[in-house]
Amino acid sequence: MKYAYLALLALLPAAAQEFKIPASIEKLADKASEVVDVTLDNSMLQLAAKFLSDKDPDQVRVKKLVSGLKGVYVKSFEFEKTGEYDESEVLALRSQLKSPAWTRIVGVRSKKAGDNAEVFLGSDGNQVNGLVIIAADPKELTIVSIIGAIKPEDLRELGGNFGIPRFEVGVGHKNESKED
Repeated sequence: MKYAYLALLALLPAAAQEFKIPASIEKLADKASEVVDVTLDNSMLQLAAKFLSDKDPDQVRVKKLVSGLKGVYVKSFEFEKTGEYDESEVLALRSQLKSPAWTRIVGVRSKKAGDNAEVFLGSDGNQVNGLVIIAADPKELTIVSIIGAIKPEDLRELGGNFGIPRFEVGVGHKNESKED
């Protein structure tokens, strides 16, 4: 019995590390005016990578990055009005990422615009094996989960491919108007 308990404890970090988009998030599709739902497991990623060119340097880099991934999952909901999704849904997502296996590396909050974005890395020692992005705006909720070996700097390469949105992380934008 003692060894069974120790084996269970050894498995807990691996279980805590896995991020799942809760089924309750699916219900938001009924309220949303626009929905993006991308589910690519390892076999689908490898199949999709075959359609990338071996002659285009950008596509060659993406193909190489995809070879280390186990899955890409994107859920994005755009709503007509503010308040059509509950903050508790976002809290449920964040609560999964509070284990020692996950580290928040980016947090952006805007009280004025109501825009919130966070980027979490899942790691096992020195190896990054997962990345989760949660972007919650008053009229939009987007969750991106990438499972597999990835370097944070490679995320820019994946943006715009396989349903992963492009995003820039920076201190500010020089061309922002004051009305935004």
